[in-house]
Amino acid sequence: MFRALRIALLLLILATVAQEAWLARSRAVSWQDPLRVAIYPINGDGSAAAARYVASLTPTSFAAIERFFDEEARRHGRDIARPVEIAVAPPLAELPPQPRRGGTALENLAWSLRMRYWAWRNDAVPGMKPQARLFVLFFDPATHESLPHSVGIDRGMIGLINAYASRALAGPNAVIITHELLHTLGATDKYDPASGLPLFPDGYADPERSPRHPQAFAEIMGGRIPLGETRAEIPDSLAQTLIGAATAGEIGWAAQ
Repeated sequence: MFRALRIALLLLILATVAQEAWLARSRAVSWQDPLRVAIYPINGDGSAAAARYVASLTPTSFAAIERFFDEEARRHGRDIARPVEIAVAPPLAELPPQPRRGGTALENLAWSLRMRYWAWRNDAVPGMKPQARLFVLFFDPATHESLPHSVGIDRGMIGLINAYASRALAGPNAVIITHELLHTLGATDKYDPASGLPLFPDGYADPERSPRHPQAFAEIMGGRIPLGETRAEIPDSLAQTLIGAATAGEIGWAAQ
């Protein structure tokens, strides 16, 4: 009986959390007001380089992301005054829980719940409560040739992002942060997980281009600029990316 009550209580909690998350995202993608996004910088590797970089961050460090959403909203015919507003929280000392690579559905669910609880405990940003929370771990590029995969949680509007502590790599960082932010708003990946190549047509910024290759831009959820059937390159900045029609529909920017 006690076990059954525990399971029933857990299911009730999960249902409540899911409902609250759904309502929060529904309000966010109505785009009646600017989407409030908070970025929580974290020294991901404990290095002096990452510490210096994290301490130097200001809201203007992520102005390219705000401009990207403004330009793309207008390109999709949406009259939205400043779609995204970014605030930078004080740096966090505690590291977030990490998802298990290749984890089962149950393990991913358990991590998602731990991550939400961790985010709630570390939600210290001045001003109004953010709608989307992005926890960005910065690593010294001199000692990290590659980084773990970043994750955006749709039902919860939380992102766990790995980035490089380098001004020279601020452009690629902004692409990754924007990609994961869009995940929190309901956008789906549009690339082949095995090859990393964008999927046609939704993963292409200009699927009607003739000839199809090379493309000039990357669809932000496609991740790369298609140069040929089996070739694609990572964009250097958001200036080389666009929000495609399918992604626009997923985040509530469908044609009016």
